[in-house]
Amino acid sequence: MRKQAQLEKIEKVIEGLTPREQLKLVEKLAQRLRKTELASKKRHDWNKLYGLGKGLWAKEDAQDYVNRQREERF
Repeated sequence: MRKQAQLEKIEKVIEGLTPREQLKLVEKLAQRLRKTELASKKRHDWNKLYGLGKGLWAKEDAQDYVNRQREERF
């Protein structure tokens, strides 16, 4: 509940800002979130996936397999 009270205080402060100040705040928050999101994204080693599904379509054309899987999803 403490966080809720903090958020309510922040909202009251924001309400006292001019529209221009509110917009500036939103821009700063968006920039901060973008940085956080980019920093938290993990890099994937796509080479680890090489050959992973080769047994799934042993004697079947890969495109036919993919088409069949797509049809089965719906």
